Amino acid sequence: MSRIVTRPSVGASMLGGSIKLPPQPCTHGPARPVTPWTGEEGTAGTVAVVGAGKMGLPLAAQFATHGWRVIAVDVNPAVVDAVNAGRSHVGEEPGLAEMVATVHAQGRLRATLDAAAAARDADVVVLIVPVMLDERHQPDYRYMDPAVDSIAPGVHAGSTVIFETTLPIGDTRGRFAPRLERASGLVAGRDFHVAFSPERLFSGAVLANLAAYPKLVGGTAPASTDRAAAFYASVLDAEVVAMSSAEAAEFSKLADTTYRDVNIGLANEFARVADLHGIDVTEVIAAANSQPYSHIHMPGIGVGGHCIPVYPHLLLARAPGLRIVETAREVNDGQTDRALGAVDSLLGGLAGASVLVLGVTYREGVKELAYSRAIPLIRDLAAAGADVAAYDPLLSPAEIEALGARPWAWGEAGGFRAVVTQTADPQFASLDPAWFPDLAVVYDGRNSLRTLALPEGVAYLGVGVQAGTRVRAGG
Repeated sequence: MSRIVTRPSVGASMLGGSIKLPPQPCTHGPARPVTPWTGEEGTAGTVAVVGAGKMGLPLAAQFATHGWRVIAVDVNPAVVDAVNAGRSHVGEEPGLAEMVATVHAQGRLRATLDAAAAARDADVVVLIVPVMLDERHQPDYRYMDPAVDSIAPGVHAGSTVIFETTLPIGDTRGRFAPRLERASGLVAGRDFHVAFSPERLFSGAVLANLAAYPKLVGGTAPASTDRAAAFYASVLDAEVVAMSSAEAAEFSKLADTTYRDVNIGLANEFARVADLHGIDVTEVIAAANSQPYSHIHMPGIGVGGHCIPVYPHLLLARAPGLRIVETAREVNDGQTDRALGAVDSLLGGLAGASVLVLGVTYREGVKELAYSRAIPLIRDLAAAGADVAAYDPLLSPAEIEALGARPWAWGEAGGFRAVVTQTADPQFASLDPAWFPDLAVVYDGRNSLRTLALPEGVAYLGVGVQAGTRVRAGG
């Protein structure tokens, strides 16, 4: 069983730069199936995972590999059918398809649309359903509230309900535990357990992350913390950190992601300084991070995805007026405006100009559009009168068109005056400027084309990297 601790035994590296934690070896023996499951070491029960998406399905498969009987719950019949056929509907996740096929064949993974029945059959229910933002940047519970309501009729004496969805501080105790109590007629902390344990996973490396990152757990009562920690210790190889409360665990995830947003915002400010003085910001960051206490992130055209653009607002929802947090959000969201301004200036106007946007998903290699900065980039280019085309190796022409751009095929000749990169897909390094005889500007939004050979007269501008510094340090 994984070791349960009250403080992580690993922490921030003092080496500067990127931190990569090694995966922990599995030390679990074969688990003894029991009903009901009460947290006894070496035993396994039944767990329902509500939300079988990019994070939920890997969790379900992980739990099943450690002897648990797993019920994946989803509102999408196609997802349920795929899981019940032993197929993973989640792409770009190494090892997941094989894992799903194996545990399904072993009879330890099935799926259903009936959340109440799954909760009724389960000892543990794990919810991993999105909480996003509304138009006022406030928490949007349109998915989570129905998910909680859907399991509530099946919550029973002895149930353990764990929220892995990132939540504002206090929601586990103040919003969702009472909701479950009202529907079930039971009392949280006495009749059933409620806890929060944030997912800390990176698309494309979920299974590796599960084996490496400490698992944080905090309950609404000490017994709930203990029961949830015992569950994770039975299914994960990384250590489990039993925190003092659900609120401390909720805050830990918001602190983690907000730190990254603030750090990126600072890097974007440093990029502005570098541009003012003709200095390559990536050279500066590499040099600064060689000092043990520096861990500066990289600048770019903006921050996308389900996490970093969202969770600072969840923190602000319970602690308004945090000036550094608010400013970082403004800086990072403003990066697309800076890119548009630079291209507009270099072209002498965007009206009538043909512009190609490379990279539409929020990050290269991940087919996900959540808060992708390509969306406002395409919108604002079009609003300025530009003729906007776009390309992403993960998206179909129809998906590109749905975002308001005309699709471009890789290698196709075109009359583009400007190319703007929004992701750092490796394919873009093989771009041939000869395809675009009218090309005048390359705006390198991720500083990934700094070594691309450009014809004389084509202007290059990165984020803190200029034409005169682009082929030097880090090239």
